[in-house]
Amino acid sequence: MFQSIVRGGAAGAAGTTVLNAVTYADMAVRGRPSSEAPAQVVDKISQDVGHPVPGAGDTRANRLSGLGALSGIAVGCGTGAAVSLLRRAGVRMPWWLGGVVTGALAMAATDVPMARLGVSDPTSWSVKDWTSDVLPHLMYGLVTYGIVTASD
Repeated sequence: MFQSIVRGGAAGAAGTTVLNAVTYADMAVRGRPSSEAPAQVVDKISQDVGHPVPGAGDTRANRLSGLGALSGIAVGCGTGAAVSLLRRAGVRMPWWLGGVVTGALAMAATDVPMARLGVSDPTSWSVKDWTSDVLPHLMYGLVTYGIVTASD
């Protein structure tokens, strides 16, 4: 089981790298800023649990930005580990379907907290907004699930 967790975590890390590359390419092509949503989620959660991120001004904003990015890495690695454990337990899908499902799981792991915490309302997103979210997560899922299945 430990091997499945490590394999899935490593696959998730590779998928996260691809997700970040696709996201940064989109930012470069469209000239759009990075999302502040991950930092806002970290801020809300830290305040809700009674341990706000310390600092003021740029120092605090930089900490939140770093913690937001780290939370994305954690979600990516954690989703990869979970998918690898599910595969070990017998949940087996074709590569393309497993990739779509894996991407959808990672997307839900980030978008549901944003919506529930009131950081963002996906029902108000434009087609461009959805594309900017779906495409990187799909690429994440295909890479992550592909690596998980390649090691069988």
